[in-house]
Parts: sequence; structure tokens; C-alpha cells
Amino acid sequence: MISISKLVTESNNYGDQLRYSIHSSGNKHGALKDHGPVVVWNVTKACNLKCVHCYAKAENGPAEGELSTIEAKEMIDDLADFKVPVLLISGGEPLIRPDIFELCEYAISKGIRVTISTNGTLITPEMARKIKEIGISYVGISLDGLEGTNNKFRGNDKAFQKALEGIRNCQQAGQKVGLRFTINKHNYQEIDGIFELIEKEKIPRVCFYHLVYSGRGKELIEEDISHEEKRNVIDNIVNHTINFYAKGDEKEILTVDNHCDAVYIYTRYLKKDPERAKMIYDLIKRNGGNRSGIAIGEIDWLGNVHADQFTMNHTFGNVKDKKFSKIWTEAAHPVLAGMKDRKSLLKGRCSKCQYLELCNGNFRPRAEAVFDDFWMEDPACYLTDEEIGLGE
Repeated sequence: MISISKLVTESNNYGDQLRYSIHSSGNKHGALKDHGPVVVWNVTKACNLKCVHCYAKAENGPAEGELSTIEAKEMIDDLADFKVPVLLISGGEPLIRPDIFELCEYAISKGIRVTISTNGTLITPEMARKIKEIGISYVGISLDGLEGTNNKFRGNDKAFQKALEGIRNCQQAGQKVGLRFTINKHNYQEIDGIFELIEKEKIPRVCFYHLVYSGRGKELIEEDISHEEKRNVIDNIVNHTINFYAKGDEKEILTVDNHCDAVYIYTRYLKKDPERAKMIYDLIKRNGGNRSGIAIGEIDWLGNVHADQFTMNHTFGNVKDKKFSKIWTEAAHPVLAGMKDRKSLLKGRCSKCQYLELCNGNFRPRAEAVFDDFWMEDPACYLTDEEIGLGE
């Protein structure tokens, strides 16, 4: 995640201490020194919707062999011992899993910060109060456009209104909640409307995800926006962030899954505000760019371990057979070992980029989807050859 708020204003939020701490860079196995990674746990494959871009290829019901309650608690014990700072619960739709609150409460009791990523349609007032009561830190609710666009994406003509009700129910319960928005060619022109929505509804946080060609999203490569459109989108997001800050409405605005966003912002400020550009450079250098396989890891519903939730085609082991901490630190799988020290393995533009230490090769699943080569350049990098030092 890239905190646009942190880079272009003076704001500070919880995640910044993981992303931009002086202790965040140089680690091979965790988000901070002597800590494990942030772990995304896809607790079930079951979902009540069928989104066209779902990386998990979620289905109507759970997959056979999903981790039991006992197995999940044993996994959580190991994550706590490994000092995993955050457990991001996702799915499918995580709120479908019958023991979800028992498991969240158990993880919280072990000192792990728990967040939930959900489509929001199942969050009743009673459920929102339960989420708040057990101590879940944050709920991210997906809205991939305004009402018509979102409903088409999710295959349900009530998805938008139900999700909005879920947001309002969380707010009524005093539960921190925010939006998740996956940018594609069908919705990028609605980003202004999303900003109007978060201002109107007093939503404090929004994450704009770049499209990753993984799961059902692998079939949507042509649905991604152009490089020029990506640049315009980031300019727009930056402008909205600054405008909120100027009004005293310090919302947390982030982009996700494209680390050239940070470099692009740095190059923009280098021309107009060199002093802030230096600060931005220092922050993103600490962050180290994409850290899947290092500071981010994923465990799926069956207990399989992956570099992140978009790289499920590369499995490093299973927590039923071996502790996550051992799988992660021993790095016996060549892809996991490579991701921990990837610069010499990268190919194409990524290998020659002058900002490689800031980006770390961006997102590998997109490279593999387009070039059938895990270490090839990320095709979603929208920086020009001149900007990355390859011009004449």
C-alpha cells in the first residue's frame, strides 16, 4: 500500500508505522525488524456474490478441506509467536464463515491487530456492533464504482445499497470503516463520484487498487486502463487528497498494487517542490516498494501459503503440515526465495530502472499473466523510458 496522504500531506495513520518506519527496510521475512509479515488470510472460498474480477475465484459454498477451527487457532498461535503485526481477514466473503468472530477474537487475544476485507452486504446493525465489541480494528468494504457500475461488477442489483448500509451500520456502531475500489476501464471515470461519496458519508479511508491479472481478473487484462489514464487517475487522487487536507478533513487515501505510483508522485514533486520531493524519496526508500514474500504473505482457506493473495498459483507449503513461520523463513521454494532478494532476477524494463530500489520490481502476477515469465517487467508500470533512465 502507498499512502498518498502521507506522501503529499502531513497526516499520520496506523499503517504508516509499518510502511515507512526506519525499521521497515532491509528485512527478509517481516514488516518490521524481529517481526513477521502482515498476513492476508482468505478464510473461506464461499461468497454471496460473484464479482467478475475476483482473484480468489470465490464460489457459492466453502471449498472442501478448509481449515477447521482448531487448525485455524493453531495457525494463529504460530502467527502470534512470529510477531505478525496484522492479520487481514478476507475471502470469498469472510463473514459467511460460521466461526469467524471466534477466530478474530482469538487472534486479537494473542496481540494481533485484526482487520476485515468484505463486500459489506451482510453487515447488519447487530453484526456491526459485534465487530466493534470484539475489537476488530478496521473494516474495508469493496465498492467498485457508483451504484450501476458496482452492481454490474458484482452480479447483484442490490450490492451497492447493501454495502452502503453496511458502511453506515459500522459508523453507527463506532467501528472504523473504509472503501476499497479496484480501478478498471469501466469505473475509473467515477473516482470523482467516489470522493463525493466518502465526503458525504464521512468515510475516513479509501484504498484504490490497481487491477491485478489474477484469478478471474486474469481474464480482464484488456479491462485495465491505459498508462496515460493511470497517470491522470493518480493526479486526480493526489489533488483530492490535498483538497481534503486543506479543508481540515484529513482522510486516509491510499493506492495499492502498483508501486510506480510513489515514484510517479516523487518525479512530479521533484519539478514543483524539491523539498517535499526529498521527503517523499526518503519515505518510499524506507518502504522498499513491493514486499510480497517479505512483509506481506497470504494463507488461503486450505492452509496453503503464498506470497500474497494474487499469487495463489505458487504454493510454498501448507500450515497443516508445517508452521507458517518455518515456511516463511526457511524459504525452500525457489519463488519465495527469489522474492526475498529479487533484483538480480528481474528482466526487461524493471531490471534497468533507476528507481528499482524504490519499487522493487512492482507486481509479479501481472508480469506472469502477460509474459508467462514471473520475473519479467510489470506491464502496468506507466513511467516512461525517459523517467526511469532508459531514454537516449
